[in-house]
Amino acid sequence: MIVEILSIGDELLIGQTINTNASWIGSELSKMGARVIRVKTISDDKTEIISALENLHPTTNCLIITGGLGPTKDDITKHTLCEFFDTELEIHQLTLEKIQAYFAARNRPMLESNNLQAALPKNCIILNNSYGTASGMWFEKNDVITISLPGVPYEMKGIMTEEVFPRLKSRFNLKAIYHQTALTQGIGESFLAEKIKDWENRIREEGFGLAYLPSPGMVKLRITSYNGASDSNKIDSYFKELKSIIPEALWGFEQDTIPEIIGKLLSKKCLTIGTIESCTGGLLANTIVSNSGASHYYTGSLITYSNDQKHRLANVSVDAILSHGAVSEEVAMQMANGAKERLGVDICIATTGIAGPNGGTEDKPVGLVWIAIAFKNKTIARKFQFGDNRERNMQMTVLSALNWLRFELENF
Repeated sequence: MIVEILSIGDELLIGQTINTNASWIGSELSKMGARVIRVKTISDDKTEIISALENLHPTTNCLIITGGLGPTKDDITKHTLCEFFDTELEIHQLTLEKIQAYFAARNRPMLESNNLQAALPKNCIILNNSYGTASGMWFEKNDVITISLPGVPYEMKGIMTEEVFPRLKSRFNLKAIYHQTALTQGIGESFLAEKIKDWENRIREEGFGLAYLPSPGMVKLRITSYNGASDSNKIDSYFKELKSIIPEALWGFEQDTIPEIIGKLLSKKCLTIGTIESCTGGLLANTIVSNSGASHYYTGSLITYSNDQKHRLANVSVDAILSHGAVSEEVAMQMANGAKERLGVDICIATTGIAGPNGGTEDKPVGLVWIAIAFKNKTIARKFQFGDNRERNMQMTVLSALNWLRFELENF
């Protein structure tokens, strides 16, 4: 089944509202085995709607429209659909009764505009909306199904789940697609591809799909089976093998988060942790405590943005700062050790760097970061070179620090 998605609304075009509907529909249809080939956003304008309806791709089986079905006068989608499908509006009694019951249950008066929402095209299938007053509509013309849905996300999702998906499954021979995703950090997409090329080739040769999904500091690896969830064990074995190939980079799967994984490891090993931050300014601490239950293992942080605070709060030596600079291996290690003692924790992470966009030099450019981790019996440090975007540098520092800690804890 080939699908196009048409989103209607000026609020989407000007960025006032994020178009989450299209991404959700695309994701759900993909799981069913349908293929979305085009997503288009247009204004609530008759000419634009007609043009979109007339210019579908020749292979398209189904067009799903969201938006333009409210009670206000500027919502013209329903009238335009009537014109295109050569029909007219009539009061749909079941919909009218449902709307009346909806307002009665909330002790609210009905306006004429609410009554008009029960005026629906004669020659379409009415799709019940259990969560609002705007019904969905199902048209068929020239072997193409056109489905029109309200733009309110929870209403759209309700109609899709209860009405649209069952109808599409009964109409088309859809072969369910099954995805599993591994989460990696600290290795770029091209380097990752080179490192796992033999593993990837074997996966593809055995009929599976593999997608690289990069984002700042991370690359997701999604394996796709075209035989549904029956291949889940096989995919698990692929990822188990991948873990042995890139143990430092692969940190989780699906909806895992690094703070959650760190929390489980610390709790399991009965360890406490603290942080001392310079360039990240508290972002590392905030990320750790984003996981519920962090109070069981996380005690607190020192924010030592100035050299004076590094010395006073973490006992970093003035000589180390003067000799090596605040952004250095020596200072990062002293920060971690000093804060570990000051906070009374088993483990402490230190971050010091040049977040930018100013402050860099030829020897120490913007994006240079040192991270140190102090354990009971050792202190280790690593140098990182990120980019020139301040916010991204801070985020990547946090991700790198926590993923490195995750790897160390797994081998603790």
